[in-house]
Amino acid sequence: MDITQLDTPSLLVDLDIMEANMRQVDDFAKEQGIAWRPHIKTHKSIEIAKLQMANGACGITVAKVSEAEVMVKGGIDNILVAYPLASRTKLKRVAALFPLATIILTIDSEEQAAHVQEFFQPIDQEVEVWLKIDSGLKRCGVDPGEPTLRLAQYVSERCPNLKLKGLYTHAGHSYAATDYEQIERIGRYEGECIVASAQLCEEHGIPIEVRSVGSTPTFRISGKVPGITEIRPGNAVFYDAIQVGLGAATYSQCALRVMATVVSHRPGERLVLDTGSKSLALDQGAHGNATVKGFGHVVGHPEIVIQRLSEEHGVASIEGETSLRLLDRVQIIPNHACAVMNLFDQVHVVREGQVIDTWKVDARGHVQ
Repeated sequence: MDITQLDTPSLLVDLDIMEANMRQVDDFAKEQGIAWRPHIKTHKSIEIAKLQMANGACGITVAKVSEAEVMVKGGIDNILVAYPLASRTKLKRVAALFPLATIILTIDSEEQAAHVQEFFQPIDQEVEVWLKIDSGLKRCGVDPGEPTLRLAQYVSERCPNLKLKGLYTHAGHSYAATDYEQIERIGRYEGECIVASAQLCEEHGIPIEVRSVGSTPTFRISGKVPGITEIRPGNAVFYDAIQVGLGAATYSQCALRVMATVVSHRPGERLVLDTGSKSLALDQGAHGNATVKGFGHVVGHPEIVIQRLSEEHGVASIEGETSLRLLDRVQIIPNHACAVMNLFDQVHVVREGQVIDTWKVDARGHVQ
């Protein structure tokens, strides 16, 4: 059916744009001779994960055990859990997935490694692990260089059930960059610190098979560093207004849209859309940097700026003249696609203005 038959607010994904985004990532990976393992916290969809695998991805990345459970149930069988797990509750859930898929765990400290080893030793389970390296975000991760080597030695010598195969990092602080030159510097260091840390480990007899980098703003930079073997962009499947603000994408590459209706209009002053914080989220930047204007980009209407959100209302100012009237519809490119996807139960798959399918947002709300 035509998208005009949908009620609003509705979440749309343009299949042509999304598939083009996937091909661009895959083409880049092939050019560099590396793998790509997209982070599915952006879309939380089994169908989209399968499309990524069909378009060349070697596996997927998740943030949460519950996301991994959903993806394994959907048939995805190679998953990096990019989050340091230590509790017995979560490790027990992970262990239940091992007969069904390759599950890779993250280590970022000796204390955490000891907890993971203590859990898996009695059941004699071998676990593939990668070390999380802090390349500047100052969130999780061990520092590169000597601290990485010491942690690698601890895991290799003191944790017989943990099989160290990789190092990875996420340069999320690139979202706070003030210009693209800064993003380039962050991206180069992201790749270089992983490669240098891996080489240091190998000089001490610890082989590092995988050297993985992430972050949508930086993957085209860090992925070119010699020695990197894998990239993990997540947001690149959709892109969004924040990525446009950072210079990492254009609006024409933004596949995810929220369709809204004008529900109130005061000519020359403001109009109100039926999309509030429960459908657009409140993001206006990431990691301390505001990169967007308003709460989403209204496609084709630069005169409309969504100035404030309540739960169900998007209140927009009118800068000059507008053709929009009561009951007119607009499409809004969200500031942060990942947060918006997690607000909807389903996404309508659109090609040339026609709804060709509707997919469940399978891991929506799976935050454990």
